[in-house]
Amino acid sequence: MNQVLMEWILPEGEFVAGVDEVGRGPLCGAVVTAAVILDPMRPIEGLNDSKKLTKARREELSVLIRERALAWSIARAEVEEIDQLNILHATMLAMQRAVAGLSIKPDRVLVDGNRCPILPMPSEPVIKGDSRVPAIAAASILAKVARDREMVELDQIYPGYGLASHKGYATPVHLQALRDLGATIIHRRSFAPVREALGMVVEVDETAATADFDDSGLALL
Repeated sequence: MNQVLMEWILPEGEFVAGVDEVGRGPLCGAVVTAAVILDPMRPIEGLNDSKKLTKARREELSVLIRERALAWSIARAEVEEIDQLNILHATMLAMQRAVAGLSIKPDRVLVDGNRCPILPMPSEPVIKGDSRVPAIAAASILAKVARDREMVELDQIYPGYGLASHKGYATPVHLQALRDLGATIIHRRSFAPVREALGMVVEVDETAATADFDDSGLALL
């Protein structure tokens, strides 16, 4: 096992799912989540936080995770849900969907970060879990690869915004494109730069895109 991921000791004989998300901060597109139950008999070398891996390595590991994991699931919350619920609650909804989509019901769920959504089994948040827990690292990789591929596809549908390169984040290129071209249907109206591009009054909680989950849990399954 990757030395970086050995500090978190998990109970033997339990199905433990790791959960992570990608896409809370971008100005457009869905927030994507994944849940993974790894097979201890088929270890995967090199698992780590997806942000610390090269694109090529993420792609390689994504294939191995899908082949070797006992169960995996990718889920999402759409732009409309993000705008209706806010990004935090939409992320928790997507995490609930990812866990519900597993073909094996986990005995325990470990979630990257410091809050968990409401789930029908014991769950625990793990700070920097994608660098500490192999199953969370695997989930981060699946979610990252899935969302990045989607943004490349959306770049073909909505040219001029640079989505394939910045993946929807608020880079200078993206912000300038919003000013020049306006917002598309995939842009999040609840995010201030998008509202400004549409000439809407900006009345957005500044913590929405950056704060960790609140305590409500939002059971929406």
